[in-house]
Amino acid sequence: MDAYRAEDGVPAEGSVTPVDGAAAPVTSSAPNRAETTTYGILAALCFSHLLNDLVQSLVPALYPLLKETFALDFGQIGLITLTFQLTSSLLQPVVGHFTDKRPSPFSLTVGMTCSLIGIVLLASAWSYGILLLAAGLVGVGSSVFHPESSRMARAASGGRYGLAQSVFQVGGNTGQALGPLLAAFIVVPNGQRSVLWFSLAALAGIAVLTWVGRWYRARLAATGRRGAKAGGAGHALPRGRVVATIAILIVLIFSKFFYMASFSSYYTFYLIDRFGVSVETSQLCLFVFLGSVATGTLVGGPVGDRIGRKAVIWGSILGVLPFTLALPYASFPLTIALTVPIGMILASAMPAILVYAQELLPGRVGLVGGLFFGLSFGMGGLGAALLGEVADHTSIAFVYRLCAFLPTIGLLAAFLPRIRPAG
Repeated sequence: MDAYRAEDGVPAEGSVTPVDGAAAPVTSSAPNRAETTTYGILAALCFSHLLNDLVQSLVPALYPLLKETFALDFGQIGLITLTFQLTSSLLQPVVGHFTDKRPSPFSLTVGMTCSLIGIVLLASAWSYGILLLAAGLVGVGSSVFHPESSRMARAASGGRYGLAQSVFQVGGNTGQALGPLLAAFIVVPNGQRSVLWFSLAALAGIAVLTWVGRWYRARLAATGRRGAKAGGAGHALPRGRVVATIAILIVLIFSKFFYMASFSSYYTFYLIDRFGVSVETSQLCLFVFLGSVATGTLVGGPVGDRIGRKAVIWGSILGVLPFTLALPYASFPLTIALTVPIGMILASAMPAILVYAQELLPGRVGLVGGLFFGLSFGMGGLGAALLGEVADHTSIAFVYRLCAFLPTIGLLAAFLPRIRPAG
C-alpha cells in the first residue's frame, strides 16, 4: 500500500516501514514538515477537549438522578448511552474523511454549538424521548469535534505525535473526570435544572475554538494547501497487511472500551449496590477512576514516542488483566485502589493506538481520528447497552465478573507488526 504525504506536501515523519518486513526504510531529503511544537495551540485544544468531554460526561453522571426521576431501568439507561455514542461514532469517520479533503477550521465551533443545544435540552427534558434527543445532539457535537481537532493537534505537534495526542486526549479524560465530580456537587443537590450551568462550559469552548480555527485557517493559507491528499512517498506495508493490522486495532479498541463502559455507565451503581455508599461517594470514586484514566493518557503518548507504539499497546491492554480479575472480589478500599492502575494502564493505549494507525495510513489523519474516536464511542455505547441488559437479567456484580476477562483479547497485540518512522 502506498504511503501518503502529509498535508503540507512533504513526506510525513510518520510514514512507516516494517522493521521485520520486506521493504527497506524510506528516507527523504525533504525537510521536516514541522520544526517546532506549537504548545499554545496544543494547550487550547487540550482545554477545549476538556470542555467538550466535560459536557459529554454529564450524561452518564446524571444516570442515578435520571433513573429516579424518570423511573428508568438499566436497559433504558443503556439506550441513552447508545444513542449518544452512536450519533458520534457513526458520523466521526464520515467527518474525518471529508476533512481530509477539505479541512474545516471552524467546524469545531459548530460542533460545540450542537453540544450547547443538547445541554439546554438535557436541563429541561420532560420525557424520555427528549432525553434521547439531548444525548443525540451532544453526540453530534462530539462527532464534529474529534476528527478535526485531532488533525489540528498533529499539525501543531512539531513531529512529536505521541506527545501531541496525549496532551490533546488528556484534556478529554480530565473533562470526563470532572463531569461526575461537578455533578455530585452541583446537579445532585440542586436537581436536573442545574445542568444549565454547564452551558457556560460550552460557551467558553466556542470562544476558544474560534481562536484555534483562525490559527488553523492561517496555517492552511501559509502552506498553500487545503488538505488534499498528496502523492505517494514510498512503499510501506502491503495493503492486506495494513487491513489486517487495522482489524486487530479495532478488536483491541473493542476490549478496551467495552470494559471502560462498565465504569462510565455502571460503576456508581456497582458501588451503591455492593457497598451501600451514597450517590455522592460513588461519584467521587468514579472521579478517582477517571482521574487515573487522564494520567494514563498523558503518559502513553510520550512513552510510545520513546519505546514504540506496539510495546505500549501490548502492555496497556494485556497488563491490566491481573487487576481486573481481582476487582470483583475486593473490599471497598481495595476496589478504589485497584481502579487506579486499571484506569492508568488501560488509558495509556489510546494515544499509542491512534498514532500507530496514523503511521499505517499517513495523510489520512482525519479518517484515522474519526474512525478510532468513533469506534471508541461506538464500542462504549454498545457495551453500555449490552451490559445494561446483562445487569437487568443477572446483577450488576456479575457484569464486573464477566468484564474482568475482556483484557485477554490483548493477546492479539502479538500480531501487530513492529513499525518505525522512515529515515
